[in-house]
Order: sequence, then structure tokens, then C-alpha cells
Amino acid sequence: MYFAIPVILKVIILIFSVVIHEVSHGYAALALGDKTAQYAGRLTLNPVKHIDPVGSILLPFVTALLGGPVFGWAKPVPYNPYNLKNQKWGPAIVGAAGPAANLCIAVVFGLLIRFSSVLPMHAPEFTANFISVIGAISILNLVLAIFNLVPIPPLDGSKVLFALLPYKWRSIEVAMERYGYMLLLVFIFFFAQLLTPVINLFFRLIVG
Repeated sequence: MYFAIPVILKVIILIFSVVIHEVSHGYAALALGDKTAQYAGRLTLNPVKHIDPVGSILLPFVTALLGGPVFGWAKPVPYNPYNLKNQKWGPAIVGAAGPAANLCIAVVFGLLIRFSSVLPMHAPEFTANFISVIGAISILNLVLAIFNLVPIPPLDGSKVLFALLPYKWRSIEVAMERYGYMLLLVFIFFFAQLLTPVINLFFRLIVG
């Protein structure tokens, strides 16, 4: 699914989406007893506190101008897993909080599309532009949610996977942490396209 909106608008949507993603990690950690993000001043939606020059600005503009999907990241919100009340499931909860926030955004804006026919909008051009913007917000957040749930370090899905693994299989966690970036590059170049039908399926389920 593709929505034709200006590149700058796509980048702005991405920045606020990844900021909400990271802040959600910080609040989940805070709820579980870790105040690292709070002390670092990262529990704020002010994008200046979270922008990564490469991941939040350069990469999104380059991918958009090359005609691909806008993609990027914000500076990771710090947290100390040893401060979490639940040592087994705490890191998984913190990790899942970011994708969960993006999924919530995708659902809210996707439902706006589903029920756009009953909204008080009469100008066809305004309606089309409105749907393009909220559609881009929904699909981009779906991309962030589903991609980050891939169980490869340093993505959030790996934290969920490691919580599910029994302790006797911890060697798998150690190996994946060691070669995580290499595995992630292999996934991006050879298998990332497998996520497209999953993203489109979820989008259709939301918007109807």
C-alpha cells in the first residue's frame, strides 16, 4: 500500500513515530522500576531529545528520494535491565512496548480511514489528502511495529524471544547477540520483502 504525500511530510511522520516508539520503551522501564530514561531526560515527546542525525533525518530522506519506503530510527532510550522488578519478563515487556505503541497508532489512524465515509468532509480533494496522510501514518507505524518484532538483535523482538527461551538455551541468546547485526543485515537484504504481505494484511484488516 502506497500513499502519495510529500517526502518532508513522510519524514516528519517517521520522526514522531520513532520518538513515540522510544518513549514507550522508557515509560515501560519506569513502570517496572528503572528510572534511567527519566534521569536522562528522555521521557519526553520533544523530538530534539531523540533525533539521530543519520537514522532520523539522512536515511529517511535518502530512502524516500530513491523511491523506497521511508525508514529510520531514533536514538535508543537507555534503560538498565538490572533495575527492573521482573528480571525474566521485564526486558521483554520493555522491548514490546515500542512496537505496541506503533501498533496502537496504526490501528487508530487506520480506523479513521475505515470510518472516513461518516466524517463531515465534503470536498473530494480535502478528503483524498486527509486519507493519504492518515494512511501514511497507519502504514508507516505498521512497518515499524512488525519490523521491530523480528526476533533478531538489536530489534525488540529479540527481547521477547530471549524471555521465552529456557535458561539452558542461553547459548543461543549469546550467539545471536554476538552476530546480531550481521544476521539483521542478511535479513534486510534477503528476507525483509517477506514482511510486505504481512503488513498489507494487517493494514487491510484494520481499514476494512
